[in-house]
Amino acid sequence: MADAPAAAGSATAAPAAPPSQPALKKGSLVRVNTAAYAGSLEASASDALPAYVIEGPGEILAIKGDYAQLRWRRPVPDVWLRLDQLEAFPG
Repeated sequence: MADAPAAAGSATAAPAAPPSQPALKKGSLVRVNTAAYAGSLEASASDALPAYVIEGPGEILAIKGDYAQLRWRRPVPDVWLRLDQLEAFPG
């Protein structure tokens, strides 16, 4: 009898919600999410973000672990940022 309430409680548990944004992959166009970037280790080790990084789009060239290599449509070096600091470019 003691197991019955636990089993009933687990049957009513809601499954985890799917992510709200599509998964980012190689070739995706992205921009930096300033809220996620602010206060991060990368932010503390860098100067202020240039406008083109926030406005986007940047293209994901490669993904390794939790990081993505980004190339911007400007003559600037490629950068590596955490995937959770990026958002899909609208449009």
